[in-house]
Amino acid sequence: MTDIDPPIIDSPLSQIVSQDGVTVQVRIFKLEEDDVWTLEVINESGTSTVWEDPFPADTDAFDAFTRAVEVEGIETFLDDEEGWTTIH
Repeated sequence: MTDIDPPIIDSPLSQIVSQDGVTVQVRIFKLEEDDVWTLEVINESGTSTVWEDPFPADTDAFDAFTRAVEVEGIETFLDDEEGWTTIH
């Protein structure tokens, strides 16, 4: 018997964002069977920052990313000296 992962739905709002010399991949996705969306930001080193709380709409997830960049700067998604990022 094999386990089959449920299909993942990617939001059309998922994209590559570059600002101030920093490029990140914004992934907004959900499982096909779910009603909520997950926000993940992946930096150039491959380090992933995932929001702990899901979002009711993909637009809400993208708005959260935009707010984080406005408040903290896109540099917040870079690795710190120890190679860790924060969880939002």
